[in-house]
Amino acid sequence: MGMTENLLSTSQWTIALILFLAILVRALRSIDWQLFRKDEALQHTFFGAAVALGFLWHLRAGISPGLSIHIFGITLVTLMLGWALAVLAGLLALVITVITGREPLLMFAVNGLVTVMVPALVSHGIMLWERRRGFRNFFAYIFFCGFFGAGISVAVAGTTMCLMLWTSGVYTFGELVHEYVRYLPLFMIPEGFANGALVTGLLVFHPDRLTTLDQRRYK
Repeated sequence: MGMTENLLSTSQWTIALILFLAILVRALRSIDWQLFRKDEALQHTFFGAAVALGFLWHLRAGISPGLSIHIFGITLVTLMLGWALAVLAGLLALVITVITGREPLLMFAVNGLVTVMVPALVSHGIMLWERRRGFRNFFAYIFFCGFFGAGISVAVAGTTMCLMLWTSGVYTFGELVHEYVRYLPLFMIPEGFANGALVTGLLVFHPDRLTTLDQRRYK
């Protein structure tokens, strides 16, 4: 989901830009660049994820002027790469959508914040919660981090965008509920299923691709 037009006030756009830059700097500082340069498999996963997301995000449904919904896939990428590299991969995917004319350059920071950073951080937070709970079954990782994490990340990102539009005065609360919020569950379920199914496949066939998976914890 993203904004295809500038529907925000100047102050909202500025605040979003500041948050975007702060999270981006944090992500860049969190990455082990030495490991990234040495690990070719990680590089292939990173660039492959960016390209796949870039093309996947061309599949979207328009609802109201300036609004669109598309499937994220960020949860899967976060579990594969960690939140910081997932943010960079998502931003590279957004660059692809800007180059192809699907997203406006002016809204890059806002869409990067809502479409990439918020779901990546939510997915990361749920993964940390699952880790702290000390579950000893692989199904906990699949269900909570994959299925549940993906669905919740969509809900939080969608809610964030709606709050931005509501406070900007472009749409009333009722209009947002009627035109957008009521459709969120329809996207949470397939998002959770798609991410969960792919996480399951990777866990069975290529668990080494899930850098956030600590196989020693599970029996």
